[in-house]
Amino acid sequence: LSLPVWIPGSYMVREFSRHVSLLQAQQGGQAVPVTQTSKTRWVAACSGSKPLTLTYRVYAFDTSVRSAFLGMDRGFFNGTSLFLKVEGRESEPHSLELTALPKGWEVATAMSVVKADARGRGTYQACDYDEFIDHPVELGCFWRGRVSVREVPHEVVVTGALPDLDHDRLLSDTKRICEAQMAFWHGKKKPPFDRYVFLLNAVDEGYGGLEHRNSTALLAARRDLPQRGRADELSDGYVTVLGLISHEYFHTWNVKRLRPQEFATYDLSSENYTELLWFFEGFTSYYDDLFLLRSGLIDVPRYLKLLAKTISGVLAAPGRHVQSVAQASFDAWVKYYRPDENSINATISYYTKGSLLALALDLLLRSSHQAHLDDVMRLLWQRSSGGPISEDDIELALRDVAGCSLRNVLQAWVHGTDDLPLKDLLGRFGIAWQHQPTKLDQKWGVKVSESALTGVKVTHVLRGSVAEATGLAVGDELLAVDGWRLRRLDEAQRLIQCSPQAQVLVSRDQRILSFPLAATGQWEPLGSVVLSEAPLGKSSEVALRKAWLQT
Repeated sequence: LSLPVWIPGSYMVREFSRHVSLLQAQQGGQAVPVTQTSKTRWVAACSGSKPLTLTYRVYAFDTSVRSAFLGMDRGFFNGTSLFLKVEGRESEPHSLELTALPKGWEVATAMSVVKADARGRGTYQACDYDEFIDHPVELGCFWRGRVSVREVPHEVVVTGALPDLDHDRLLSDTKRICEAQMAFWHGKKKPPFDRYVFLLNAVDEGYGGLEHRNSTALLAARRDLPQRGRADELSDGYVTVLGLISHEYFHTWNVKRLRPQEFATYDLSSENYTELLWFFEGFTSYYDDLFLLRSGLIDVPRYLKLLAKTISGVLAAPGRHVQSVAQASFDAWVKYYRPDENSINATISYYTKGSLLALALDLLLRSSHQAHLDDVMRLLWQRSSGGPISEDDIELALRDVAGCSLRNVLQAWVHGTDDLPLKDLLGRFGIAWQHQPTKLDQKWGVKVSESALTGVKVTHVLRGSVAEATGLAVGDELLAVDGWRLRRLDEAQRLIQCSPQAQVLVSRDQRILSFPLAATGQWEPLGSVVLSEAPLGKSSEVALRKAWLQT
């Protein structure tokens, strides 16, 4: 018997077995010896043909989308946290029976129902162990809305929301996203699933999602959900929620079916390495916000604002010149999910730079090859029959869509560390690129936390920055500039303007130190990028822009 150490879609070893205790076995009413042979594996010394019954306790207090939680008013679990695998019998049908639930609790899951009452309590079945662990289950008292998307039933389940949640708007907006993506992949044909379930847990603080074959688990701040009576408002928070819904739904095709060749069969006992997360997460991150635009949920200025935010974030990370997106994909197991104060200097996100790589390819195809990335995605789906693919398959699809080889482009953008030529490519579409004036934290190359309790505390120092040249270090409390007390970092701006050779007073490990502020660093910081439609664009640029943004 064994339990997975990681859950597909979240590439870090999480050691779910650490929460298992009191594992015991019986056969025919008699105790069966159980021996633990590794951190996640047990052997039960059973014999004969009578059923083996296991009992064990699982600590469940993880409110994320990755594990399991059980409280007074809610339960949630992924099978990877609870369901022991019987070695050698993974391909047989598996069933789940939910009994003895608290009064009033309901069940929501995309697993196939064998027999259940109106609240969902009963028996469910999966064709094998891989499918068995790929259906998260929500338990409790929640709101459930249903809608049909191209004759396929979709459910939206919301737990923990405020009483003024605009359920109708959330359901309607979700349907528009689903319709646009289903048409993208299949035209008028049916998708490769018979139903789909969104499980959304609304919390005070939190954000995340995890894709499954015909469902997704979502986590969002309840203040970001739409409110009744405010249908005309589209807050940044709600756009973020819609982007999350779009992202996880797109994964139904791009990673749950189309997947890296290395993930053709999962080994859930250890890390599974691939260099392709820039495609499966990055390209999904490109299309998630693009589908908000295509489905009419946001307008072009809002979309360009989201795009500019991603560009600014990537350009602000020195690590983009240290690690390629292929390396970032391979290192996800030890770097992406374990960030520290130096991550910004040593790594790059395969989500964000991967999305910009998708953008760059789309713009290149549209402007130079009379094609677009949509064709590449659908060709990959068609050729693989919605199955495993390699980087060679991606390169071949790009060649066939473009009409010429883009091998050198793919090699440079995927395996290199130079900046993508986004400014030039966006210019071909009449998109103006500007930099906002730099703020003080950007000029210094520093990130800080500010509070009345801890003061102004350095959390990150960017490599090659003024802060690094000055001698500032992570953990320093910035006390004063030229003798003037600091309560917020921006207070130092006026003081520095008055005294370019300012002295910075810091507290480091209970010592008070003074540093002369360096005049410059090794690189000149840039302000955040702002994108907009150029008012006097050429007719060719306008035509390309309209085709890309579908306006």
